[in-house]
Amino acid sequence: MKPSLQVRLSQHLALTPQLQQSIRLLQLSTLELHQEVEQMLEQNPFLETEEEAAPAYEQSLERPTAAASTSADREDAAARSDSANDGGSDEPAGIDRTEMGTTERDDWENGTEREDFDGIRETPSSASSSASDDDFDPQERNTGSPSLQDHLRAQLVGMRLSAEDFAALNVLIESLDVDGYLADRLDDIAAQLADDDDSRAALLERLQCALKWLQSLEPTGVGARDLPECLVLQLRAKPRCEAQAVAIIVCKQYLELLARRDLKKLIAATGADEELLKAAQALIVACEPKPGRPFTNAEAHIVVPDVIVQKSGRGWKVVLNPDVMPRLRINDLYAQAIKGQRNGAGAPMSARLQEARWFMKNIQQRFDTIARVSQAIVERQKAFFSHGAIAMKPLVLREIADELGLHESTISRVTTAKYMATPMGTYELKYFFGSGLATEAGGNASSTAVRALIKQLVAAEPAEKPLSDNQLAEMLAEQGITVARRTVAKYREGLKIAPANVRKAM
Repeated sequence: MKPSLQVRLSQHLALTPQLQQSIRLLQLSTLELHQEVEQMLEQNPFLETEEEAAPAYEQSLERPTAAASTSADREDAAARSDSANDGGSDEPAGIDRTEMGTTERDDWENGTEREDFDGIRETPSSASSSASDDDFDPQERNTGSPSLQDHLRAQLVGMRLSAEDFAALNVLIESLDVDGYLADRLDDIAAQLADDDDSRAALLERLQCALKWLQSLEPTGVGARDLPECLVLQLRAKPRCEAQAVAIIVCKQYLELLARRDLKKLIAATGADEELLKAAQALIVACEPKPGRPFTNAEAHIVVPDVIVQKSGRGWKVVLNPDVMPRLRINDLYAQAIKGQRNGAGAPMSARLQEARWFMKNIQQRFDTIARVSQAIVERQKAFFSHGAIAMKPLVLREIADELGLHESTISRVTTAKYMATPMGTYELKYFFGSGLATEAGGNASSTAVRALIKQLVAAEPAEKPLSDNQLAEMLAEQGITVARRTVAKYREGLKIAPANVRKAM
């Protein structure tokens, strides 16, 4: 085969390191972004945080010394003030643009972002797995409230226990899960702590005794191994009566029948009449199925919004939350030192300086893109902010992408693990997107609005005769929304609404 030279003309997509970083920062949640900023601050000496402005009372204390300042200082302060005023009120505060060059949207709008990036792996955010969960605290604030284990250990102070019993009780306390249940079996705990059979049997006996001590502590029901045992422990602490005895029997043997609201089988199994069973049910319902719930750190699930929706005249506007924006700037002293080096010795440090500028630019571009996407969502969902979820309109990622000239993958990254504070509450940006269901009028109804309507119908149903999925579908059809029974069941389960037979009152 004879070798030859050929010239071929082709086009391919090349992602620069700066664009790769910009895409990666865009998909990070607020917590992950703050971790990224902290890591960059440790690695790059040219990057530093801006000092926050002094509070008003501190500024008032500094006024006498300010009067003695030189005229040059006053002129410099006035120049800085004019520069800040020229920036406009819509300019997000927090990042110094003077050291990072012009911030352009060409990286997103020049057609490059019109292609999907196979080279950038779109990793799911750690915050998006919860629900939308909606919910993590970027600052990881600690409320300082005692944990369940600390609460239980505080009760051991007044108990006269031997060293062995005290150690066994502490082992069981450490084995509790967040709900207050014993996560490990006593046999497994003994097998892990003892070497031979004799010592394992002695330890198991001591653990069984320690379990009784644990279950006598507050909150009542702690240390239970399953739900029936947890309920029985709480029922035994109530005043003795006939309904209490029936309730204990139901929890031990017939809890499943109670969950199904099968009154006839409960009457046959317990021998109690209908009135007594209803009294027993009231006692069971008053129990706490998760004794450790009051000790969970509720503030750890607080969601800090990235954008805030505010009323503006007859419409709504989106502003960035300044609390989540990193305040970064270039160290002027180090930057001037690099400029003074004319030989090639400062090339590595110049690269680090450019890296710091690109990082600041990409963070600013991230927040600009979030603000643009959020404003586009608000414009499409104006009725939601006035009337709630029932007025939500169908919306897909493609509509926002076409309006802003971005790719769907970019809109997906922006709306994942980013939150919007509204007068109706705080929601993930993905909440405002939903498919459309056909209506008799020829239009479309948002699936989010249909879910809200189902929730309203279930809330208004009679407790003695709850609505079935078929009835819900028929009621939606009466309002012009065509939806199948299976779809109603799926939406009902997504709303965590029990089936009709479980919702039925005894």
